[in-house]
Order: sequence, then C-alpha cells, then structure tokens
Amino acid sequence: MGRILAWVGGLDASVGLLCCFTGLLPFALTAIGAAGLIDTLYRDSVLLSFTAISFLLFVTGLWMIRR
Repeated sequence: MGRILAWVGGLDASVGLLCCFTGLLPFALTAIGAAGLIDTLYRDSVLLSFTAISFLLFVTGLWMIRR
C-alpha cells in the first residue's frame, strides 16, 4: 500500500507543480475539450491545495515503506 501511495502522490504532486508554475493546465484542458473549467481550476487556491494534499500522500507512502 505504501508503494502505491508514494507513486500516486509523487505523480500527482509533480503534475500539480507543473500546472502551478507553467501554463500547462490551460493547454491540457483545451486539448481535452474542457476549456470551460479553466476559470475554476486555474487558481492558486485550488492548485496549491491539490499539490499540498498530493505531497502529503507522497510523504505518507514513503513513511509506510520505511516502516
């Protein structure tokens, strides 16, 4: 279970950081046809919360592996 949490948390945290610090999210949402969600999702309060929760999952997974 720890390996899955670490893998998923690390992947989600890296995607969250890419979306925060680059313009990847508007391009990705437009590519899949969900451009109407840009105003809702492209806010720092949403992206930074997502990244923080993903990072917590990653750290929890690593902790479970080490234990």
